Amino acid sequence: MPFNGEKQCVGEDQPSDSDSSRFSESMASLSDYECSRQSFTSDSSSKSSSPASASPPRTVTFDEVMAAARNLADMTLAHEIAVNENFQLKQDALPENSLARRVKHIVHQAFWDVLESELNAEPPEYEHAIKLFEEIREILLSFLTPGGNRLRNQICEVLDTDLIRQQAEHSAVDIQGLANYVISTMGKLCAPVRDDDIRELKSTGNIVEVLRQIFHVLDLMKMDMVNFTIRSLRPHLQRQLVDYERTKFQEILEETPSALDQTTEWIKESVNEELLSLSETAENNSKPSLRPTLVLNNSYLKLLQWDYQKKELPETLMTDGARLQELTEKLNQLKLIACLSLITNSIVGAITEGLPDLANRLKRVSAVLLEGMNKETFNLKEVLNSIGVQTCAEVNKTLMERGLPTLNAEVQANLVGQFSSIEEEENPIRSLIDKRIQLYMKNLLCLPSPQKCMPPMPGGLAVIQQELEVLGCQYANIVNLNKQVYGPFYANILRKLLFGEEATGKAEASSSAN
Repeated sequence: MPFNGEKQCVGEDQPSDSDSSRFSESMASLSDYECSRQSFTSDSSSKSSSPASASPPRTVTFDEVMAAARNLADMTLAHEIAVNENFQLKQDALPENSLARRVKHIVHQAFWDVLESELNAEPPEYEHAIKLFEEIREILLSFLTPGGNRLRNQICEVLDTDLIRQQAEHSAVDIQGLANYVISTMGKLCAPVRDDDIRELKSTGNIVEVLRQIFHVLDLMKMDMVNFTIRSLRPHLQRQLVDYERTKFQEILEETPSALDQTTEWIKESVNEELLSLSETAENNSKPSLRPTLVLNNSYLKLLQWDYQKKELPETLMTDGARLQELTEKLNQLKLIACLSLITNSIVGAITEGLPDLANRLKRVSAVLLEGMNKETFNLKEVLNSIGVQTCAEVNKTLMERGLPTLNAEVQANLVGQFSSIEEEENPIRSLIDKRIQLYMKNLLCLPSPQKCMPPMPGGLAVIQQELEVLGCQYANIVNLNKQVYGPFYANILRKLLFGEEATGKAEASSSAN
């Protein structure tokens, strides 16, 4: 899937062409009606699938809330498995020095101490050890495939707890021999990554420590099996993801009619902005006309400037929230790198022209120092000042190596000052770079799904071209998949906002007639 940092072409590895066509048909049906500003204020009562409902809110029961929560959890997990190739489950590790960790250690240690005292008693007491082997047997059987009857029979025969108890009653049980069989069987069933753990088990002499470590390795093997199952299911989930997510979200919407409120506000904001822009540019006698796809693309572009700490995401994008936030944070860093490069070229470009190694060094310096810039404790102005000082030092070093005069104090002060000034969001250079990146992303979203090439890179962004293309592909793939899943819901929202109840009724009637 296209969400792992690799550069991939837009539209590649999407679930199916039919899903894309469904979205296109939903959006195309909107063009059957004329858009007017008056329709924006028309009555907005609707069915549960339409969020702009004017009817009184329905009371939601606890069972309905829990059902919606379960659907959301299932949908989120399926989405994460399908789109994140690196997704895997890991064992929970309690925090170091935490009370829970200390209590767990004390309880476990007490259990193994009791077991050791029982096995060392005269005569030995085997009941706890036998129960452990019974549990081990069940875990080993759970690893077997339906066709592994031979090994299944062997495990049941060797770890027959009734037989082991009879042997224990006559002091004929071989606990070490049973442990060796278990370790040997684990070696046959485990993943190659556990081979070292199996070797350690074989070299452990104390029987209690052997049993303790057997359970530890079995826990690791269970996690390996779960992650193997996830990898096996991923191709199937990827093929079924669009229909599955859409069905699950429809179930959530039926249980919780307000589940599209944030999404409606998100799209409504873009509609208002587009209407205002068109009204300013339209001729006196012409009516403003919106293209729904353009409105939706502009809504998606807002996600690249979203305040993920303070502002709630649209409900339809919750499953991709972490990915979108990560992309936005990377994009903010790239914006500043492009700004710094543009300033450097404008001030000392004539001196450093033809020195690509220097440009790459300055880019690396900026990237390293801007790492973590989205944290609240990050002092951007101070870091920008440091980058300016470091840039002057690197430029002077390069000039000295070539026997050229270094930058004078005035030029250095100017460079550092301009670097520090881009902390301000209204800085003209920062605004220019931001507009060009927005233009690039907008062009990217306008490309048809099968397109295999990237849009042209606007001027001033060459220094971040490679990173921006990778990030753009990741962003476009998130958007394209989201359109395929939630296209029908977006189409209903846009009908309500642009055309009112009457148009929605016509569209639904036309859809049912077909």
